Amino acid sequence: MHMKCSLQKQATSAVSNAHRLWSFDNLLPVRKRQLSEDGTQKLLLELDDGQTIESVSMPMPSTRTICLSTQVGCPIGCTFCHTGQSGFIRNLTLPELMAQIRTAAFELHATTGIWPQRAVLMGMGEPLLNFEAVRDCLALLTAPGGPNLSWRKIQLSTIGLPRQLEELGRSRLALPAISLHAPTQKLRDLIMPGARKWPLDELIATLRSYPLPGRERITIEYILIRDVNDSQSHAELLHELLEGVRAKINLIPCNPVPGSPHISPGPERIESFARWLKALGGTAFIRRSLGPDILAACGQLRGEQNTALQTLPLRENGHPMENAS
Repeated sequence: MHMKCSLQKQATSAVSNAHRLWSFDNLLPVRKRQLSEDGTQKLLLELDDGQTIESVSMPMPSTRTICLSTQVGCPIGCTFCHTGQSGFIRNLTLPELMAQIRTAAFELHATTGIWPQRAVLMGMGEPLLNFEAVRDCLALLTAPGGPNLSWRKIQLSTIGLPRQLEELGRSRLALPAISLHAPTQKLRDLIMPGARKWPLDELIATLRSYPLPGRERITIEYILIRDVNDSQSHAELLHELLEGVRAKINLIPCNPVPGSPHISPGPERIESFARWLKALGGTAFIRRSLGPDILAACGQLRGEQNTALQTLPLRENGHPMENAS
């Protein structure tokens, strides 16, 4: 708790003469916009060096969530991920992270009239490989001088770097979501080649000792890939692997990626996998995909910049009109 207070004090001091984070200052240029039929909004944002990143705002039952990128590209190379196939270019700086957040919040407010109530670091990149900038960004997000989001309303998605996970747990700046996607080291190495530097046994040991207050649980993200990790034996191995971890499992149907052989299992298979886990005593949910009509999955818009888009009406300065819908 002391570490969190110290970080927030530093962050608040750094922006003491600035506007609140939910301001219209220092926004990133929006190269492309997409608006899904389900209300999901996706942005392709341009950085000063011409590189681009993606940010998404997602409608939830009672709130709106912004999904943020932490790197340009990604070094993990997951075979089921569009960003992973595009390679890694660089980390985002703290000013770029904050400009991305302000831009995503402004765009959401301009089109819906509301500000984000939740944030997830689940966009392009591995957040814990950009730990210092991400940590300072989280401190700003939760600081009283900014949006003052509850750390319980911020989720950080990571393949799981034990040392940085331990520091995240001590700082209590966000809840972790672990991109696991395989119940064995061999299979994980195959579909997530960049994660082999951090062995599963070390990750699971870290998760078993992760400090969680009250009824909070660690989210385990598991992308279901047909004939790769979706059998009953995989469910049994996953349950065994997570023994002793306070976890809930999010089952995510695999998104189609150009050039990748991976596809999602059918709905019946996905439901069966959830039933198998529940029968073993686990807690499993099937995540509903948002924005499939606008390539809302990570890295898809950046990789398909020539795709025809549904464009919102713009002001002369390039920002959306506040009455656009």
